[in-house]
Amino acid sequence: MTAIVCLVASPITALTIWALLRSPLVARVVAAPRGDRWHERATPALGGVGIFAGFTAAVLLAVAARAVGGSSELFGVLGGAAILFAAGLLDDLRSLPPLVKLAAQVGAAAVALSAGLHVAVVSNNVIAAILGGLWLVGMTNAFNLLDNMDGLAGSLAAVAATFFAIDAVYLHKEHILLVLSLSLGLAALGFLPFNLRPGKPAAVFMGDSGSQVLGFVLAALGLATSWKVAESTVATLLLPLLVLAVPILDTALVTAARFVEGRPITQGGRDHTSHRLVRGGLGEKSTVVLLTAVAFGLGGSSLAYSAIDNPRITLVGVLVTFVLLVQFAGFLTDLDRGDSDAAGRPVLLRKVLLSPRRLVEVLVDFVLISVAFGVAYLLFTTADGTTNQKHIFLVSLPVILALRYLAFIGFGLYSGVWRFAGAREAAAITFAVVISEPIAVGIIWLSFGPFGDFPASVYIVDALLGATLIGASRFGERALFHAMGTLRARDDRRRTLIIGAGRSGRSLLRELRETPGEQVVGFVDDDPRLRRRRMQGVPVLGRLDEIERVIGQTRPDIVLVTIPDARREQLDAVVGGCEQAEVPCRFVRREVDLDPVVAMGAGVE
Repeated sequence: MTAIVCLVASPITALTIWALLRSPLVARVVAAPRGDRWHERATPALGGVGIFAGFTAAVLLAVAARAVGGSSELFGVLGGAAILFAAGLLDDLRSLPPLVKLAAQVGAAAVALSAGLHVAVVSNNVIAAILGGLWLVGMTNAFNLLDNMDGLAGSLAAVAATFFAIDAVYLHKEHILLVLSLSLGLAALGFLPFNLRPGKPAAVFMGDSGSQVLGFVLAALGLATSWKVAESTVATLLLPLLVLAVPILDTALVTAARFVEGRPITQGGRDHTSHRLVRGGLGEKSTVVLLTAVAFGLGGSSLAYSAIDNPRITLVGVLVTFVLLVQFAGFLTDLDRGDSDAAGRPVLLRKVLLSPRRLVEVLVDFVLISVAFGVAYLLFTTADGTTNQKHIFLVSLPVILALRYLAFIGFGLYSGVWRFAGAREAAAITFAVVISEPIAVGIIWLSFGPFGDFPASVYIVDALLGATLIGASRFGERALFHAMGTLRARDDRRRTLIIGAGRSGRSLLRELRETPGEQVVGFVDDDPRLRRRRMQGVPVLGRLDEIERVIGQTRPDIVLVTIPDARREQLDAVVGGCEQAEVPCRFVRREVDLDPVVAMGAGVE
């Protein structure tokens, strides 16, 4: 009965959009093309009206038909969604300031939380309310950012809502959650035929009035399904995080990229996950299919962990899932930097998932983090510790693993060139461990209460051991690179990296090609027009400020600079990168003699 009532969401959404596209509003609520937007033609942004109409109608009809009771929580979610719909529609019309949009999101979160939604796994009510508000506002913005390509936000919302509906039927058995998830998912499906059209551009966008509603309701479902029950297991705590992992990952990448570049996070741009995949060679529709498949796989694994309810299986499964997510994030970062050789060609799934060095690093880190915490535990307790000590150990390890990995990603431990590891990399490891440990302890204490007879000293020793073991593994990796470099020395050709792809650089390339024993492995140039291009068959691998990465990628025996008149800070960066990598750097000057015969030669300094 519940499912049948909710089916009205799709036709109501579709009919509303169809009618709006034939109304005078179609000329007033329009998303115009801009430099920071992906679309190339003016498109009505009225899809959110249809989504909200279909979703609200289905929920209210379910209440009227008594398929579900009209609880305060249900109306709290509806009220919050109504606030965001109104604010989003106004933003689509007049472009609201970021602070006004944030105020509306906070107000919507306050309505839902005051109606009964809360994070019961945290015992402190104030902190629980803050965490709940951050989650609701964060996911609302995540879907707002994710709405950057035809069909993407709608498809991922439908997938997420499907898994929340399955959870409501088989795990938590909540009719309210089933009505909300089915209504939202079916409303998103009613919108997709107007937005994801094979061979055609979108007829309508959902706009902020749609993306914010989708994000908010999905965030509310995450709170209600997993974090509302105080005795939730680790598997159920992970359910919303994995179901919504794609928008979370996209938001994290965009936030980090814009923070590094000094741009406002609220400013639009073409730096999203979907944009990076398209720049890497994947078509727009294929990108939507890939990200939807990733979301489907993550959602399925999250339900499997909850159904099995085995902490050991969950831990191994989460490790595998996180390894793949780190691989995916690293691949996307490489695409944005121009590292991947997939540029201009279709992106292969193996390139997305497989990077042997990063894979080994993530797996080794898992072992070392676990060993460090286990050794610290045994130093202050025994293998036959009390029931409370074993409980705190088992709940602490997954939290420490997750926080440690997040810190390692933030400090660049999975993107650095560890062949050239030094004091800066050692400091990054230390800071990552020192920062993640107290955060993990705080989360554990807030979620599971006082430690009792569990020694707090375990966490201090864990941080010391963790930093030592991770540092040793990274510098061991450096030693391995040096050993491999020695083995490769049997190839007597000198590998040369040329700085500057202009006339002098190309001339030097021709001369080196005619010289026995020389191999040019690539160019480095700041001209954006040359990015990812090939000059006489040799790739332009990056900018001057990316010299360390390019050296790590190409492993040259010498770097030749053909632009000695470049700015001093640029040349200093090149020389500094070569010094850190212990690669010789030489400047090549072109000399022209016009008397009596024109001649050109190269001088190396």
